Amino acid sequence: MPAGPAPSVPNRPPLAGVTVLDLTRLLPGPVAGMHLADLGADVIKVEDTGAGDYAAAPVRELVNRNKRGIRLDLKTPDGVQALLDLCATADILIEGFRPGVMARLGVSYEAARARNPAIVYCSISGYGQTGPLRDEPGHDLNYCSLTGVAEQMGLPGGPPALSNVPLADLLGGSMVAVMGVLSALFDAGRTGRGRHVDIAIADGVLAHAILPLAAVNSSGAAPPRGGAKLTGALPCYGLYPTRDGRYLAVAALEKKFWVAFCAAMGRPDLADLHSTQQDPRNDWVRLQLEQVIASQDLVWWRARLRGTQCCVTPVMRLEEVMQDPHFAARGMLVAGAAGREAPPGGQPARQLGCPVQMSDFCFGIRRPAPAPGQHTDEVLAGLGYAPEQVERLRATGAAA
Repeated sequence: MPAGPAPSVPNRPPLAGVTVLDLTRLLPGPVAGMHLADLGADVIKVEDTGAGDYAAAPVRELVNRNKRGIRLDLKTPDGVQALLDLCATADILIEGFRPGVMARLGVSYEAARARNPAIVYCSISGYGQTGPLRDEPGHDLNYCSLTGVAEQMGLPGGPPALSNVPLADLLGGSMVAVMGVLSALFDAGRTGRGRHVDIAIADGVLAHAILPLAAVNSSGAAPPRGGAKLTGALPCYGLYPTRDGRYLAVAALEKKFWVAFCAAMGRPDLADLHSTQQDPRNDWVRLQLEQVIASQDLVWWRARLRGTQCCVTPVMRLEEVMQDPHFAARGMLVAGAAGREAPPGGQPARQLGCPVQMSDFCFGIRRPAPAPGQHTDEVLAGLGYAPEQVERLRATGAAA
């Protein structure tokens, strides 16, 4: 699992030369900043001099790689001045405070734009900078629940299910923020004018509720949990337990895949029962699959289905995926950055690679996640601050 690019590969990171100020905490904003950093941007993680980013250490290590770190107290005039000095030469600022907080601190979009008209200023919040819910707190589950997304997740007849992958935070927050800031950055390159990018996590996850909305448009209501083609209504698309308590993911939606799967499992008699959602035989077909699949262990099914190309795969555990040769070949399994010691009795933290692959670019972990304030002196010196100025900021508590 290589930690960096092969030296023989031409490497021109697409965001090289772009400077990002990341004032966010926890997950949505830091992940957005991580993606920009992975693509070559100089991302400076700006933390306060108190609690800072209180994400759990293993999470912090994953989502803040390739960033530099400084600490500023934005409740002091000198701390605010330092941030505005950073804004003067930055391309992007990302913040995740509740609406109005940055303005009260004196570092609003208007203040940043006064120093740098081309800056792209991204505000990530739960419900956006406008609207009746703008001041409400929330978490991933709240955003999924209020947008009708959580109501769609779960088994037929059961309660809504929680997802271990925070869909709203990552899809609605991180990825939508990346889309917004890169769009605004592209335009700023043409016009010299930045923008205030208002990202509401709830908006972002709602905007991707495409299939339930299609059902609302066609029939007046979203289907019940487990009642749609991709949520369990069809026997050919579902999760089935194996003999050893693992699961097989059957996704043979197209007839040719279903026929191939029926042949592979020794039940060619089921080939003509690739049915519609309303077919009364569905329960019987589902029972047949349950019985056949439960008759063997997962490892047997993996060997049996290898090469059949029938869209049926094992449900893997992440620790198994971290040894998978396909994802290793794709560069998605990466060793921890150099300079990080393994925990006592453990292995160095592993990382997931950058999912964006393109010509003349090879992802690498240039630096591990910074300790709070690790690069304060370096970053401020880059702005032209003399050592005695930096020391004065430290002495007054404006920087750390």
